[in-house]
Amino acid sequence: MNSSAEILSRWYAFEGRDLPWRATRDPYLIWLSEVILQQTRVEQGMAYYMRFAERFPRLELLAEASEDEVLKLWQGLGYYSRARNLHAAARQIVGEWGGQFPHTLEEVRRLKGVGEYTAAAICSAAFDLPCAAVDGNVYRVLSRLYDVDEAIDSTAGKRTFHALAEEMMQGARPSIHNQAMMDLGAMICTPRSPRCEECPLQDRCMARAAGTTEERPVKNGRQKVRERWFNYLDLRSEDRSVLVRRGAGDIWQGLYEFPLVEREKPLELEELAACAEFHEWVGADWTLQEKTPLKPHRLSHQLLHAVVWRLEVPRFTPRAEACALDSVEIGQRAVPRLLELYLNKKG
Repeated sequence: MNSSAEILSRWYAFEGRDLPWRATRDPYLIWLSEVILQQTRVEQGMAYYMRFAERFPRLELLAEASEDEVLKLWQGLGYYSRARNLHAAARQIVGEWGGQFPHTLEEVRRLKGVGEYTAAAICSAAFDLPCAAVDGNVYRVLSRLYDVDEAIDSTAGKRTFHALAEEMMQGARPSIHNQAMMDLGAMICTPRSPRCEECPLQDRCMARAAGTTEERPVKNGRQKVRERWFNYLDLRSEDRSVLVRRGAGDIWQGLYEFPLVEREKPLELEELAACAEFHEWVGADWTLQEKTPLKPHRLSHQLLHAVVWRLEVPRFTPRAEACALDSVEIGQRAVPRLLELYLNKKG
């Protein structure tokens, strides 16, 4: 009797997705694809992968680039810590391994921002090392195939699923098996309305037999969403505007934005003008040109309510002058997605 891995490998040979990073064994390009596809759908990530691979075809070129250039190229993809970690790890590889991508699971795992899943995915795809790569798709496939009621986000559950993944991989070619599992989860064993009648493992699926498919996988409680209210000051004076680079310790580290006044509730203009930050950035002489409420912007555990106040001033305050840019310079800075949409619309 054929093993589940053998059946899955045959299915993958005919039904697997044709993706550019699967046509190479270059660990750098495979790593690049894995970083981009964290928290990102393939359809969205494809253009970013092609853009990065064209601009930085070799790891050394990425290491030599500035952080601003990397973030600008990443703009719109979100979860910007991925880009910063990618850049830092490229420099780490140049510094520690002379630009040669490490070849063992332990060494790859040491790279900045590389977790257990990403290291296993790289090592299996590039070097065919027997490392089971367990991501959200694979958790879902395994939880249904074996009808596991342990939570996938618990310590015990993660151990259980990793053991199942390694057991299922036995005797299979790691690069093919891991990719087949991911494709099965992405294309067939989907979170909602799975296409069970098209699944090559349907006769072996314990959740299907038990009628628990929709109940798998099990997850513990989700983190509460934090709401924040942003008031952005789009200051204009003689065809210049002001952008400030965000520091560490919060969202969007390293990206640029308008001067910000954040409060725990929405503000009217009179309330905003009374804030100390407003006076530091705007001064006493200003004219409101436009108020633009932006569409609520959802992050993983935050909901941002943002308003852009476009203000004309005869001259910038000293604090604003230090951050003033012309339109060309503004276009070269990486900004959060919600401000990118605003700038594209307003010009």
